[in-house]
Amino acid sequence: MSDLWDWAVGAWAAEGVAETCLHLQDAAGQNAPLLLWAAWAARTGRATDADAVEAACDIARAWQEAAIAPLRAVRRSLKRRNPDLEDDDREAVRTQVKAAELDAERRLLVALEALTPGPDGPPRPVLEALVTVARRWSPTTPRAGLTELAGRLPA
Repeated sequence: MSDLWDWAVGAWAAEGVAETCLHLQDAAGQNAPLLLWAAWAARTGRATDADAVEAACDIARAWQEAAIAPLRAVRRSLKRRNPDLEDDDREAVRTQVKAAELDAERRLLVALEALTPGPDGPPRPVLEALVTVARRWSPTTPRAGLTELAGRLPA
């Protein structure tokens, strides 16, 4: 596994991180794996200049449009009961779709990690990295949510 993936899994498990990321994703249109990459790169002293951030957004957008968003939509639609579907069968398929969505996010993180192969300096402020990526990703910068995320992420 990648260092970023392992870090992201640990970060996701930290108190409030998953909820904050999901809020940023659903309410503010952000990309949670991209935000986690930015935080990880800052924490580990990896360079994320404008070219790296742009490339990261391009990669994230490609994964988002081709795989992650469609899988998420199917997973969410399967969450609702349907009188014409057996609950156990619906849940079994939903579990498979969820696993495929998670695998797509893992592959996105592996691709993002490849953009920033090794530390090249001291750690940088996480909030600054989150704001930079959020601004490039979307016209709206949800500063309050990003500040909350920065405060919840593990060191």
